[in-house]
Amino acid sequence: MNKYIYILIIFVLSSSGIMAQQRPDTTFVTEFEKPIFAKGQGPAICIDAAHNNFHTSETGFAPFSKVLRLDGFVIRSVTETLQMNLEPLKDCQVFVVANPLHESNINNWRLPNPSAFTQNEIDRINDWVNSGGSLFLIADHMPFAGAAEKLGRSFGFEFNNSFASLEKEQNEPDQFNQSNGRLVAESLPDKSISSITTFTGSAFEYPSEANPILLFKEGDFSLEPEIAWQFNDSTKSTSLEGYSQGAIMDYGGGKLAVFGEAAMFTAQVIDTPQGEFKVGLNNKEMAPQNLEFLRSLMKWLSE
Repeated sequence: MNKYIYILIIFVLSSSGIMAQQRPDTTFVTEFEKPIFAKGQGPAICIDAAHNNFHTSETGFAPFSKVLRLDGFVIRSVTETLQMNLEPLKDCQVFVVANPLHESNINNWRLPNPSAFTQNEIDRINDWVNSGGSLFLIADHMPFAGAAEKLGRSFGFEFNNSFASLEKEQNEPDQFNQSNGRLVAESLPDKSISSITTFTGSAFEYPSEANPILLFKEGDFSLEPEIAWQFNDSTKSTSLEGYSQGAIMDYGGGKLAVFGEAAMFTAQVIDTPQGEFKVGLNNKEMAPQNLEFLRSLMKWLSE
């Protein structure tokens, strides 16, 4: 079977179809016996909404925001760019950037995929993290990885603007676990986590100072189409052995978490001919520990 068939997983529609039928799961409900912080007393988590983000606190990352509020965090939406100054990040402990896009790629998921951030903004974000802030950078499959490439590179991470996949026999999400050697236990903020599931994202090379959590092995691969979700026998394929899909790192006085997949941190529903399919935190069968991992990661970033 051709590699591009594997990468489709549950997403058997075109990119335009996915955007039309993929939506936040507004029915997703959870509760915690022991929240990390008292209600509304935790650090401020600021979620980027100034760079044409596919996921914001009001859209695809609404379930993400719900989870964090249950843990006592204060959620703020950042609607201004950082072009002039860092005022939009005032009092923020964690800056979450999920799937930014350059304006030229709005409703146009084809190459090229320019940076969503100017060099001036990138320099300001670096200074902010170095001074004690925490950046949570999430860049999904192409074109999002391309839009985040320059920001990631400024910290030593090199995004592969592609669709990444584990080597597997079935059309299913990617499971990074200790039994298959793709989950690096010593890098986990919570060592009790034994499995993390992702739902079609990108991959990146990481600097030596970083601690990889999700690690690709021999046989894992990426596909690099000219247009998102359009694959054929001539689509470029790259071995991902040694690449990562999730890593954390101390950076000066601050912290950095870089991930190549966004659905794993939220809850979405996709309409398919076979019915609704839950993707992310709401799929306890396929992603039983993603919620616990998200909570431990946010606790680490905010400490």
